[in-house]
Amino acid sequence: MHPSSAPLPPTLVVIPTYDEREALPGTLARLRAAVPEAHVLVVDDSSPDGTGEWADEVAARDEAVHVLHRAGKEGLGPAYLAGFAWGLERGYAQLVEMDADASHRPEQLPGLLEAVRRGADLAIGSRWIPGGAVHDWPLRRRVLSRGANVYVQALMGLGVADATAGFRVFRAELLQRLVDGDIASHGYCFQVDMTRRARDLGAVIVEVPIDFDERTEGASKMSSDIVREALVKVTLWGLARRAQGLRKALR
Repeated sequence: MHPSSAPLPPTLVVIPTYDEREALPGTLARLRAAVPEAHVLVVDDSSPDGTGEWADEVAARDEAVHVLHRAGKEGLGPAYLAGFAWGLERGYAQLVEMDADASHRPEQLPGLLEAVRRGADLAIGSRWIPGGAVHDWPLRRRVLSRGANVYVQALMGLGVADATAGFRVFRAELLQRLVDGDIASHGYCFQVDMTRRARDLGAVIVEVPIDFDERTEGASKMSSDIVREALVKVTLWGLARRAQGLRKALR
């Protein structure tokens, strides 16, 4: 998919951070070079390592970079929701999710933006479709990610190979409808939650193959609590969906 030469609609890249002082500078520099027209919002959860203060210094020099400070570490989902609300209030036409640690290659963002330009309401950077890949992951991580997506598909039938992916572009009209709902997911199941809600709204969802790189700076935020939250919520969502289908069949 070759990016269009058409002007980029107002675009905001939302990057949640917590102790990403080592990783964020390189990621931000690559992002500003790859998509210089896009604005960036760093959503920092009062990082004790000074991530937010460093981002403030960059924002003072670069009018396309903004910083939203939050009182403490509340989880990935609430951080994205705060960033989305900030961007929607300011009229951005498309909003992007991206990690701070360069596991998502900023150079591949134009491909996701192009998918939205061609009609997608939600473009997902997928590791698990042809052309997608993960690099430098141990077998355990590969099995966990692939297994999680197989489980999601088996229970929920979303028709998405990488429902847990965190590199995404939302059209603002869809995102406004999504955030108007009661979204209470905190960890990485936030991505599954947003995908199922988008599917329920009839959104056009397109997966674009990407490369996913293991972080080289900082520490992963994955924990057993995050995995447990995802397992419980996906199971409950899947059972509710099946019960709803059964009720319709019995009418």
